[in-house]
Amino acid sequence: MNDHTNPPSEPSFRFVFAELLAIALPLMVSTGTFSLVLFVDRTLLLWHDGASMSASMAGGNFFWVSICLPIGIASMTGAIISQYVGAGEEHKIGRFLWQSVWLTLMSTPFVVAVAYAAPDLFRWAEQPSELIAAETTYLRWLMVGGIGAILENALSGFFSGTNRTRVIMWVSLLSGVVNLIFDLLLIFGAGPIPELGIAGAAIASSIAFWFKAICFAGLIFYYDRDHRYRIRQSVCFCRSLLTKLLFFGFPTGLMYVTEAGGFTAIVLRIGRLGDVPLRATTMAINFNMVAFIPLMGVSIAASVLVGRHLIESGPRRAAKSVLAALLVGWSYSLLWCIAYLAFPGTMMQLYELNTPTSDSALAIELAHGLLKFVAFYVVMDATQLILAGALRGAGDTWFVLGTGLVSSLLAFSIGTWGEPTDGQLDWWWWMITLWVWMIAVCMTARFIQGKWKQMRMV
Repeated sequence: MNDHTNPPSEPSFRFVFAELLAIALPLMVSTGTFSLVLFVDRTLLLWHDGASMSASMAGGNFFWVSICLPIGIASMTGAIISQYVGAGEEHKIGRFLWQSVWLTLMSTPFVVAVAYAAPDLFRWAEQPSELIAAETTYLRWLMVGGIGAILENALSGFFSGTNRTRVIMWVSLLSGVVNLIFDLLLIFGAGPIPELGIAGAAIASSIAFWFKAICFAGLIFYYDRDHRYRIRQSVCFCRSLLTKLLFFGFPTGLMYVTEAGGFTAIVLRIGRLGDVPLRATTMAINFNMVAFIPLMGVSIAASVLVGRHLIESGPRRAAKSVLAALLVGWSYSLLWCIAYLAFPGTMMQLYELNTPTSDSALAIELAHGLLKFVAFYVVMDATQLILAGALRGAGDTWFVLGTGLVSSLLAFSIGTWGEPTDGQLDWWWWMITLWVWMIAVCMTARFIQGKWKQMRMV
């Protein structure tokens, strides 16, 4: 215990690993809860109506693309706050945190505009006509929670930046329970509550987003009851701090847009093949998310530790934290890689529990084969995610943006240019695999090159 509270000047790797786990594990539970919620949402929709599951994939992707720019900007609050902590300037945290709140509120008109234009967006993307109504319903109800989703991402940066990741974990677990309860009540109906289907799933998610935002806001004021962070005294607009947040956060947000946009474009191309291929893709991505999203917690931990140790101890110490994060990410993703190859049939049995229709049965058979693609890129996905987090923590956000943009454009362009007349589903999954590998190779080269070691954000 003494080693943990008073670390040596050159700590052992055991200490570094323990520090990483102390921050990352609660965040893995938190992000894992989010992946579980998405998994349950889509599985319940399959049991309710197979077409709704397909619509939730396209609608959910459009939702993420719509809000990921402000979410990406807001997500930098944790890394920047960690550098304030490392510099011993905790009294500046309150004013900086408020700028992420004002940024969130500025996003409201755009969120409203996307909800209004939803039907046209899906028609423009050439989605199957029978899915457009359900996709529109899902997207519009999700947009009700859009500002809540951005706000909770901004406020969670306070807890990750000040080493209170357990708070994020418990709030996320509680919001997951809230989402599950409302999913069951609203999708299938109960007593006086009508059966709402796909609308019910989106309403449940929106309620969960706002629940997390409100919990985080209340807890931030609780932890500042001694005015250590000057939250109550800093309710003001600060142009210089907002500019700092935008400078470091805008490339992160744009990276989210390019990566999410690239993935969504590929999914929409698959959607043009029909409901069954899209449903099979949704099933495979569901299991991919269980492996991928919890690693976002490790990425956040790497970002926070790099930001802090660059200020406190220098790049050598920061690099040790990144190595520890990579070992966690590789171990976790390798287990899933083995599971995808060894037990794909067992995984797909979950979708068979509610006597699937003939279309769903065909989609399950297709998804069985798609898991092999996930196995082929899942470890590289962990690599790019963690190294991107480390580079963002140092402030190398523009390189991360450029890599995501170029990789997304290349993968989609190659896919569109070389799309065969047969086997299009497998072809686009090869493009997803190529895309992940390109990003991972570029992030690895940049990290090894070492320019990040001279960067600072405060």
